[in-house]
Amino acid sequence: MNKPVDVALIGGGIMSATLGALLKQVQPDWDIQIYERLGEIALESSNPWNNAGTGHSALCELNYTPQRADGSIDISSAVTVNEQFQVSRQFWAHLIDIGALPAPKAFINSTPHMSFVWGAENVEYLRKRYEAMKDHPLFAGIEYSDDAHVIRQWAPLLIPGRKKSEPIAATRVVAGTDIDFGSLTHHLTGYLVENGAGLNLEHRVNGLKRLRNGNWRISMRRDIGLTPVIVEARFVFVGAGGHALNLLQRSRIREIRGFGGFPVSGEFLRTDNPELVAKHAAKVYGKAAVGSPPMSVPHLDLRVVDGIGSLMFGPYAGFSPKFLKTGSWFDLFGSIRFHNLIPMIAAGVGNLGLVKYLVGQLVADKSTKFAELQQFFPRGDPSDWYRITAGQRVQVIKRDAKKGGVLQFGTEVVAASDGSIAGLLGASPGASTAVPIMLGLIERCFPDRFEAWKPALVTMVPTFGVSLSDNPALAAETLSSTARALGIST
Repeated sequence: MNKPVDVALIGGGIMSATLGALLKQVQPDWDIQIYERLGEIALESSNPWNNAGTGHSALCELNYTPQRADGSIDISSAVTVNEQFQVSRQFWAHLIDIGALPAPKAFINSTPHMSFVWGAENVEYLRKRYEAMKDHPLFAGIEYSDDAHVIRQWAPLLIPGRKKSEPIAATRVVAGTDIDFGSLTHHLTGYLVENGAGLNLEHRVNGLKRLRNGNWRISMRRDIGLTPVIVEARFVFVGAGGHALNLLQRSRIREIRGFGGFPVSGEFLRTDNPELVAKHAAKVYGKAAVGSPPMSVPHLDLRVVDGIGSLMFGPYAGFSPKFLKTGSWFDLFGSIRFHNLIPMIAAGVGNLGLVKYLVGQLVADKSTKFAELQQFFPRGDPSDWYRITAGQRVQVIKRDAKKGGVLQFGTEVVAASDGSIAGLLGASPGASTAVPIMLGLIERCFPDRFEAWKPALVTMVPTFGVSLSDNPALAAETLSSTARALGIST
């Protein structure tokens, strides 16, 4: 076995690339190695057609602003997500400034974010949401209208063919973005490789074992020739998307006990018709049907990939026991352990609404699915659209003292008590908040070095550790400065 590497990143997606870039900035002499099971990086959840690419900042996603029992709107989750996204923006701006990332158009484009609803009750909800958000420093510039003529100017496809008597309303934030996380992953990884990191493709990890010296032995098989590979690493990050659960289970760290996963596949309808794309320069999120899970929020999005615009509508959920698009049909069953059996059963019983939703999506025919698109785009023509399969999402199941187990719609960092290994479970908002998630992981896994690294981290993220919500002037300056650096609207 060769000399131990300092950092082994398992998985070639946005999370590994982000963590690697952060560590390369604070500890440039470390040996960082990336191990990816496929023949290219960013082919799973980081691929632009496998995610919404929204740049989740809670400007339009209504599931982050639930209505309380008294009718008021809770924007606390929206504020948290937006704060996190501003951290990511600052880091990207810093990397552009030092030449580590190319011109921002390579991965980020200005795209207004809109929320759009119909029906008197939903219109009232959206109005209250607007009132709750409009004076917050992170949502400055949000606009509201229940006038069809104004909404048509914002997003022309939404109005023609709709009944004039139908109550409708929309909000818009011009400062929204569309992000190609696949491109961003490639550029971050390219920066790492150019600065000494190793990229090892077609390396399939099949074993993780803690050694007596505290390091980790990583057993792999190289797909070319089925060659076995053994690597010793001082620190391991498992950023393997849905496969992270299985790998962390193989590590046998105590902290993974009780965790399970529930896979959900997805589909979108896509059109590349330039006439339609030209009429819809926005991301428009609706309101999920009553009883539907957060992952079901419908949206009609402009996507810009390799400089070319397309429209996507969805998601339409499905079910596959695979934890990755390229995974095994036995992934779900292979993840079941004695310690997570009760949490998984309890989560299933407690989420019968999700089961009902998935069954409904599975049995829905093409015309029923297209009717959902026509609620956004009444004059939509099926001949303009085709189906694409999105990435697999594995929702986190974890122990709960009261319920036995809960299904968590979010992300979860699982780390060994000594900080020698950590991994990320879960999905949305995921990529958009990769930087703050990885900063939290660094603080947790490298406590003996964190204070020494902090000045460099503050250089990369000037508001690190500061709440923008509590400082309107700083919030305004931060949003403005990062927008200039990223070449996007303010």
